[in-house]
Amino acid sequence: MMNLKKLIVPALSVSLLIPTAGNVQAAEKPTVNTPASQLRADLDYLLSEHFVLAVTAMTKSYDGAKDAEAANKALDQNALDMTPAIASVYGEEGAAEFERIFREHNNYTDDLVNAAKDKDKNARADAEKEVAEFVEEFSTFLSTATEGKLPKEAATEAVKVHEAQVLEVFDNYVEGDYKEANETFREGYKHMYVISDALSGAITTQMPEKFENTKSDTPAADLRSALNSLAAEHFALAATGMQKGFDQKEDYDFVSWAEDAHTADFKAAIASIYGEEGAAQFEKVWQGNHINAQSEIVAATLEGDEAKAKEAKAKLDQFAMDFGAFLGAATAENLPAADAEKAIKAHEDLVRQTFDQYVAGDYDASYASFREGYKYMFGVGQALGGAIVTQMPDKFAGSEMPSDMPKTGFGGASDSTSTSAIALTGLGSLLAISALFLFRRKSMNQ
Repeated sequence: MMNLKKLIVPALSVSLLIPTAGNVQAAEKPTVNTPASQLRADLDYLLSEHFVLAVTAMTKSYDGAKDAEAANKALDQNALDMTPAIASVYGEEGAAEFERIFREHNNYTDDLVNAAKDKDKNARADAEKEVAEFVEEFSTFLSTATEGKLPKEAATEAVKVHEAQVLEVFDNYVEGDYKEANETFREGYKHMYVISDALSGAITTQMPEKFENTKSDTPAADLRSALNSLAAEHFALAATGMQKGFDQKEDYDFVSWAEDAHTADFKAAIASIYGEEGAAQFEKVWQGNHINAQSEIVAATLEGDEAKAKEAKAKLDQFAMDFGAFLGAATAENLPAADAEKAIKAHEDLVRQTFDQYVAGDYDASYASFREGYKYMFGVGQALGGAIVTQMPDKFAGSEMPSDMPKTGFGGASDSTSTSAIALTGLGSLLAISALFLFRRKSMNQ
């Protein structure tokens, strides 16, 4: 595996609309809302969505699924959405070159899929050669565009690793090793957020004035990014799982396994801030009227039982109320319970809309809803991260993340596990990710 200290991602995919000076982080008052934090969040969104859609498009195409064309359209639109960001930094000429390189690289997925279908080793070798050519061309573009702030070697490594992870998920899927496919999917997905961290740092270093001299690697920015990762992965797994349940795909149980693993990560995140009692309450609310209800909607749809479907949807409305109340209490109303409930209900509506359109065979609309729902989760990460930082400003000030967390109404911080210990064991909690970023940066300076 490559040196993660050098990770730089293959895409400057972000809307660089610079916030006003009033959003710049004051030294005495940390915030998730800075120009640099927004850059990183935008990279989180577009890069992680690219990974999700790339895997989806390849597996759907291999299966000959009815929605394969719509999945590939969504993947291409993700690339198009990156282009305006490049123009805002490097001008129209730079944007045109970016679009040519990046969009064309989506096309070789067809060659890989066809090679797998035909079991053609020569075609596979030719497709892998196309990948290598893309890596070389795109890493050169990145190095040139950033005036060397992204070294060619680092850019090459980053693009190689990303492409290898996409291909590994696909190969495992083709071989029927669905557990390994989902494990690799989760690794590749999380990897994109580490890349966002490194790339946003490189861009803000190259153009500090454009980002009002704010930094993308503060503890508050780390928290927001970690919450982005947890929230968006949940949406992707929920929407995918409901589709696979409806289609009665062989890998459905393994997507459910991935959802359970994600729940465990989220629970660890809650425990690292609000203690084991808070984590236990989270799990009870999250699992009961939420994950289970989504499965019940799928079953009711297959059975054509409208009464059961209505009952399951009512459970999701109850979940929005319960989880909203939980977040309101946990954050001491820095995220008001009413606002949290409204946001969660909007999220659940988008999950259901994506599924209903899929069931109806309106695949273009379903993928449009998927993209809308996926993007929506980054607003959730911003709102919740902002509430936590406001609630605990001392814990997110400066450049060091503390290992102890404050006592709360949920019984205090966990006594058994520090944030650094969580990071070392690889748990995907929000403080684990933040601590890992900080540990890595400290190591670079030693």
